[in-house]
Amino acid sequence: MTKADPKKFHIKSFGCQMNVYDGERMSEMLVDQGMTAAENSEAADLVVLNTCHIREKAVDKVYSDIGRLRRKDGSSPMIAVAGCVAQAEGKEISRRAPSVDIVVGPQAYHRLPELMETAKSGKKALDTDMPAISKFDILPTRGKQARPTAFLTVQEGCDKFCTYCVVPYTRGAEISRPWSDLVDEAKALVDGGAREITLLGQNVNAWRGEDEKGNMQGLDGLIRALDRIPGLKRIRYMTSHPNDMTDGLVAAHGDVGSLMPFLHLPVQSGSDRILKAMNRSHSVRSYLTILEQMRAVRPDIALSGDFIVGFPGETDQDFEETLQIVRDANYSQAFSFKYSPRPGTPAAGMDDQIAPEVMDERLQRLQALLNEQQYAFNQQTVGRTTDILLERQGKLDGQLIGKTPWLQSLHIISPDLKIGDMVEVEIARAGPNSLTGEIKERMAA
Repeated sequence: MTKADPKKFHIKSFGCQMNVYDGERMSEMLVDQGMTAAENSEAADLVVLNTCHIREKAVDKVYSDIGRLRRKDGSSPMIAVAGCVAQAEGKEISRRAPSVDIVVGPQAYHRLPELMETAKSGKKALDTDMPAISKFDILPTRGKQARPTAFLTVQEGCDKFCTYCVVPYTRGAEISRPWSDLVDEAKALVDGGAREITLLGQNVNAWRGEDEKGNMQGLDGLIRALDRIPGLKRIRYMTSHPNDMTDGLVAAHGDVGSLMPFLHLPVQSGSDRILKAMNRSHSVRSYLTILEQMRAVRPDIALSGDFIVGFPGETDQDFEETLQIVRDANYSQAFSFKYSPRPGTPAAGMDDQIAPEVMDERLQRLQALLNEQQYAFNQQTVGRTTDILLERQGKLDGQLIGKTPWLQSLHIISPDLKIGDMVEVEIARAGPNSLTGEIKERMAA
């Protein structure tokens, strides 16, 4: 059966910031094809589920979402499953969910228009290749956009092969985008209204490339180049790997004014024994040394991390060591999860899998400590005067929400300001998850 030519699309992205970036690029590509974005799946005749495979039950969630796309009259839009679940499941998606028309992996979504043509003819369309050619060479040039913040993927893939992680299998080997492409894309984003750019990568600080003079640069060199773009006020980057933190990148946090005082550096465990079982290439001591170096060059830096609780073989003592590294690091925020086995990863077949109730109890204790630290950090910022980039509307009349340099959400009330403005505020109150500010001065563009 042939499918109607879709005119309106809706993209639903799950998971990490790189998926958000991929979703934005697919949206730009479809607009370039003459389609228009719909506010929701009900108003769309093409729905793209841009999936994440990191967490447990991610696959089941995808099939549940597919089922909800069927409409009351029995019809459904053209459905594309993209992202890491598409890469991992491949043809199995079409077998289990016949209503899916397109399955496309994260390295092949630049072929979405071609796959739509196949689907329109009534055939199932599948592309989970990981071609050597960069999809970025084929995607449309970044156009005008009204958002004050933007993501820019600089690096994809991972060569670390942590025993719990599917990324090397779903995103492929580490690859760095060329210097000139990144500088040009950053300039286009700033010309389109972006005042803050977040550099993205599975291991973003593994980025390497030759600059315009042929000199090899690391992420710190790229950051210094982007800092020279007129109109770019803020630079961030995530997610970093401890093994790729260089002296140059640490120094950049002290030298580059537009580089925000925030570092997300996952550690995963505070036990050297568990880190070795995870195939993490750092130790507790080497990790804490990086944090000490960062605080030496930027004393006000906010630190964030990732933790996995209940990795196979984790003892009570291993978990106590994780609590200790949290106390030693003193995070401003962090993410923590129960271990979940991912099919095909070495850890999924390890002995000594931890009982769910044990993981639950440990996670609650860890999150209680992390929440306590986050609230304390927020409280410590009360009374500071800082600049805020307003990013979105709040729930109240005249309320706008932006981010502090330390990546805290802060809201103000001002009917005279708009999204994209930068204002100087005094942090007046702090809650566990957000701040309230009072306007001091509107800053020049």
